[in-house]
Amino acid sequence: MSKTIVVLGASPDRRKFSNKCVRAYLAAGWHVIPVHPTALEVEGQTAVPKLADLPAPYYDRLSVYLPPAVGAKVLVEAHGKQFGECWLNPGAESADVSSAAKLCSDNVLEDCSIVDIGYSPSHFPES
Repeated sequence: MSKTIVVLGASPDRRKFSNKCVRAYLAAGWHVIPVHPTALEVEGQTAVPKLADLPAPYYDRLSVYLPPAVGAKVLVEAHGKQFGECWLNPGAESADVSSAAKLCSDNVLEDCSIVDIGYSPSHFPES
């Protein structure tokens, strides 16, 4: 059974790091759930509009790609979802986001979740 990652702020725009994250985890064999308020899918994966819409209460990993002011608000509204790890990617981290992330994960990391699985964002072209 593969692990599941939820990519918060996943974008259909292939230039965005959140899109590269979706592609990296798919390449690594993970089940990927993109979270985007309006996109129906990202890289062929069905998207959900918000964390509260996730069907299960627990997931292996959450990777956050939102500006800090938005990220802190969205994480607080996770409505009881739990994650084994929460990765605050570069540009998404702040004290407020870290505090909010601790509501849904005991393991909050401030680093690039793509690099953690052995890829570089440069492995995923923008076209």
